Amino acid sequence: MTILVTGAAGFIGYHVADALLALGHDVVGVDNLNSYYEVSLKEARLSKLTAKRRFIFQKLDLSDRDKILGLAEEYPDITHIVHLGAQAGVRYSLIDPYAYVTSNLMGHVVILELARKLKSLVHTVYASSSSVYGNNSKVPFSVDTPVDQPQSLYAATKRADELISYTYSHLYGLKITGLRFFTVYGPWGRPDMAPMLFSKAILEGTPIDVFNHGEMWRDFSFIDDIVIGVIAAMERPPTLKPPHKVYNLGNSKPEKLTDFISVLESSLGRKAQKRFMPMQPGDVERTSADTLEAQLDLGFASSTSIDTGIPQFVKWYRDYYDA
Repeated sequence: MTILVTGAAGFIGYHVADALLALGHDVVGVDNLNSYYEVSLKEARLSKLTAKRRFIFQKLDLSDRDKILGLAEEYPDITHIVHLGAQAGVRYSLIDPYAYVTSNLMGHVVILELARKLKSLVHTVYASSSSVYGNNSKVPFSVDTPVDQPQSLYAATKRADELISYTYSHLYGLKITGLRFFTVYGPWGRPDMAPMLFSKAILEGTPIDVFNHGEMWRDFSFIDDIVIGVIAAMERPPTLKPPHKVYNLGNSKPEKLTDFISVLESSLGRKAQKRFMPMQPGDVERTSADTLEAQLDLGFASSTSIDTGIPQFVKWYRDYYDA
């Protein structure tokens, strides 16, 4: 199969592309290598992919209609799209809202228009987010839970992507699956997320900001488990009418933020200087994934605890940053 992976130089996109190559697929990777975080990390991920024979890279912006739609002529044998490219980050959406509209809304529609043009296409999988649940008080979060009160523009764009995808599936019969990811971490992770931010600060001896005074819980999900879930979803197109389905992919075991920090301290061999702060605008207190439908339909099972996953992340972090 020939699979288009958007966001291929990103954290999840890199790991998914690498796993697909290991399975013997041809992968066309797309990324614009923007400067939201250090481009050198994206380039380092990308260099590992470009070293492999079945990988082709296209530096493109998702919102560039002509060039993205041109992929249909250049690679007419694409059978699957795994659309993971987006402007990430809850807090940054308060600073640059236009980036989210351009990448997450326009970019998503352009990818769906590409899906319409690809005659060999079987299935499109796209990244949504646990952020769509907002501050929902009913836990764990079920895919049947109402998600009409987003707490950030990022969350609103991801919910909009789900609605747009449903519409395209309804109008054009496209088989489309959305995946709501829950706080994914692991080797090659994003520098704007807690594991990287905290590790850097702890090793440098500077304080870490612990929001909501530590009263926060996250469904931390290890990257290897998520990759298995993404590929399982890709291989199983929805059979509904219209053929659009959304799943939660998470660990289903929320961890208190202070407990996560304790495991990180143990793995790093150093104590953190904690600076307890109020809740940030756009943030939520708790995430918790109900993954029953993903278990039943996709065979998904997230089995990696933070006691196992964090040491693997720390080993990579120390090796990569020589820390």
